[in-house]
Amino acid sequence: MNDDHAADSLVIVRALGDTPEATAARMTHLDGTGADFAVTVGGAERTVRVPFSRPLTERPEIRQEIVRLYTEAAAALGVEPRTED
Repeated sequence: MNDDHAADSLVIVRALGDTPEATAARMTHLDGTGADFAVTVGGAERTVRVPFSRPLTERPEIRQEIVRLYTEAAAALGVEPRTED
């Protein structure tokens, strides 16, 4: 996620992590209920948690949920979502 989709993390935290002023974001942890991001705001780093829409129990569900978060966040920000690679 961090290497290939850093810009996606920023979109997610700006829209769904209540940090529209974030200038950088990287995922630091995830579990069955959400993802934690190290977010830079005003030159300082802090942790922001973005919850999943439902508890996840299977590994394949993670990618689907991250794509859903990104798509929802892009729509909320009025950003054209990139196509999946």
